[in-house]
Amino acid sequence: MPTRPGPTVQRRRLGIELRRLREAAGRTIDDVAHVLECSDSKVSRVENGQVSASPRDVREMLEFYGVDDERRDELVEFARAARKKGWWEAYSDTRGVPVVGLEVAADQILAYDAMVIHGLLQTEEYARALLTALRPDLSPAHIERWVTFRMTRQDLLGQAAPPTLRVVIEECALRRPVGGQSAMRRQLQHLLELSALPHLTVQVLPLSVGEHGAVGGSFHVYTFAEPSSPDVVFIEHTASDLYLDNRDQVERYTVAFERLRGAAMSPRGSRAFLSDLIRGR
Repeated sequence: MPTRPGPTVQRRRLGIELRRLREAAGRTIDDVAHVLECSDSKVSRVENGQVSASPRDVREMLEFYGVDDERRDELVEFARAARKKGWWEAYSDTRGVPVVGLEVAADQILAYDAMVIHGLLQTEEYARALLTALRPDLSPAHIERWVTFRMTRQDLLGQAAPPTLRVVIEECALRRPVGGQSAMRRQLQHLLELSALPHLTVQVLPLSVGEHGAVGGSFHVYTFAEPSSPDVVFIEHTASDLYLDNRDQVERYTVAFERLRGAAMSPRGSRAFLSDLIRGR
């Protein structure tokens, strides 16, 4: 499948290669920090793809590792490309910027949502009501900026080659009247309409299932076609977010998601369920 590389994924690829070369050269993070005259935490964040590295820093690292000129020049150019900002970087004063960087480059997104509807599938009024409840400390203007960011983020679904999005939603998230009954009915109608998209699969996990392997909370898995880009699990928390790219951890969440899909209603049954909810049944 075609990839949609962006700066977030490019930073991750560069970081993985820099870490590999450092370890092959027998150097420690402290060694590199001393050469660059920076903190070891900065070097760690560069290798984890959390921050971009300047071309000069990359060149100094590679010279320190004894990398040949051709490979060094190639990675320096890659570092320049990785420093380009995506449109979402303009919204760095809101949360969710790193997630969008993964969304725009992923080939597949597996999303289990226990409490609320996925951000890519929310209506504007649903998003506004939800964000206002979650962040009562923010001004109305800041909330509107956050809503605008979320709506712009949804343009991804209308692209010529969007990622495959598979969503499992808990029944309780669909019955919670976020924004009031009328707003929630419109949200459910929007979700029903989106479920007809060829690259989107929506399944409802009924409360009758009881306990299951993901009862602890929501998670999203981002997978990439490019082998040099490890898959990532995203877990959102109120105060901070968690990103996991350890292969065993990603596999565990992927297996958990497949089990949830097996326990959930079929896509056709889920659409019928949504239709009944909209009618008030």
